[in-house]
Amino acid sequence: MIATRLRQLGMLLFSMLLCAVAFFQMFERTTNGFPQNYVWMLAFVSALFLTAWGLLLRFQPHADQSVMCCVLVLTGIGVTMIARLDQDTKTTVAFRQLLWLAIALVFANLLVVFMRDYRVLRRFSYVSMVIGIVLLLSPMLPVVGSEQYGARIWVKIPGLGSFQPSEFAKLFLAFFFASYLFDHRDQLAVGGKKILGIQLPRIKDMGPIIVVWIVSMGVLVLQHDLGTSLMFFAMFVSMLYVATGRKSWIVIGFIAFAAGAVAAASIFSHVGSRVDAWLHPFSAAQYNKEYGGSYQLVTGIFGLASGGLMGTGLGQGHPSITPIANSDYIYAALGEELGLTGLMAILMLYLLIIAAGMITAMKIKDGFGKLLASGLVFTMAFQVFTVVGGITLVIPLTGLTLPYMAAGGSSLIANYMLAALLIVISNSANRPESEIDSDTFQQEAVRVLRERERNRRTEIAGNTRSGAAKASAIPAVRANHAGAAGQAGHAVPANQTSQAGQTDQSNPTIPITGVLPTIDQQGASHE
Repeated sequence: MIATRLRQLGMLLFSMLLCAVAFFQMFERTTNGFPQNYVWMLAFVSALFLTAWGLLLRFQPHADQSVMCCVLVLTGIGVTMIARLDQDTKTTVAFRQLLWLAIALVFANLLVVFMRDYRVLRRFSYVSMVIGIVLLLSPMLPVVGSEQYGARIWVKIPGLGSFQPSEFAKLFLAFFFASYLFDHRDQLAVGGKKILGIQLPRIKDMGPIIVVWIVSMGVLVLQHDLGTSLMFFAMFVSMLYVATGRKSWIVIGFIAFAAGAVAAASIFSHVGSRVDAWLHPFSAAQYNKEYGGSYQLVTGIFGLASGGLMGTGLGQGHPSITPIANSDYIYAALGEELGLTGLMAILMLYLLIIAAGMITAMKIKDGFGKLLASGLVFTMAFQVFTVVGGITLVIPLTGLTLPYMAAGGSSLIANYMLAALLIVISNSANRPESEIDSDTFQQEAVRVLRERERNRRTEIAGNTRSGAAKASAIPAVRANHAGAAGQAGHAVPANQTSQAGQTDQSNPTIPITGVLPTIDQQGASHE
């Protein structure tokens, strides 16, 4: 156990050292010095990361700490590039990003300390749904809603600036989707007719995916945000596949979203302009377009091309030529100075987080935990795909930012909370059977026993009428039998009479320990 703790601490210290070396090297090449205020801020953030390590040892001793190390390296590289861009634009975005990082670490540490059992989230499934929808639609409010760069996805808070509520909405909707699909997975797994070898779901089970499709199309049309629309719809469809195991849901989801996106691009000009810039980025008309053109796309592509295989080196390129390079286009800025090798290393870090989350989802026995872990991982994976795919012209450009790396407080806080939730779930997945929280299982066992008792009473109440008729005939039959026996000179044994009057005792109360395997089987079903 001590060797494991030391190895985890060594991983964390190595990650911190790697980020510090990159940060100091960048300032050495661009300013020939290191600002004093950054020294204190970096020391404070490092202390928060060490505090997080200590809290994990105390409150989540079986958690997978590799997630925290990968997140630390991604954030460190992102802050380094933001500070490098500040040298060209004469801004202090990197210092503000470190402040947001400190706040994000505080929220993540609070989750680690107080959320000892993630299953408590099931109690607030519909509350999470309401909060998620309110956050998702709040930018449409006339007073607080704000439009930036053509997308209405921001909310203004007087005195504090603006934040992107969709980043927090994805967490609450993931809670609701996991709870809803866990409760209804049996109905949704039932197949209907087969078309082209694919067994489609029943028509009456199509309600949830239709509702989510309508909401996603509403986000695309009203908020001009393809990225958020795609991310939420893909998250629901992927969790639906995990819950049911039916590929037909993926096919239906892809066709429905593609058809809706094509229709929106044909009807609404702001959606069509994004598609035109994607299809014809190098045309003069699109490149010179004042609004909604392809200038940002083209400069990002040229930045990636100039980086080559190994990059120009930190501080040696010109990434600030691309608009919004510290946020939407930080991946292109990193590609210019770190090259293809650096970009592949960054994607590998994301893949490590995704792999850790999927391993947790496969190991945990609770069905709700499987859906929640896979949903959170899929959300982050789709967000990375939409950002990288938009910059590299795989899909139209979206308004999403790269998790843990791009500038922005709301994105950083939400994604650190996502990582903390994955860590909490991994603690339950890796916990030995001997250390499983007996109180939690006791409560679940009591709930199952009460449900069985209610079902038994319902059965008894349903058979009361037929049973009453049979019971009223028993005394008469017994009297006739006794009279006949008396006439024949035989006595009826007392124990025979008492046995005839006894009620059925074939359904005794199940001891509480007998239901624990059933709970595990229920949580592990439909894997």
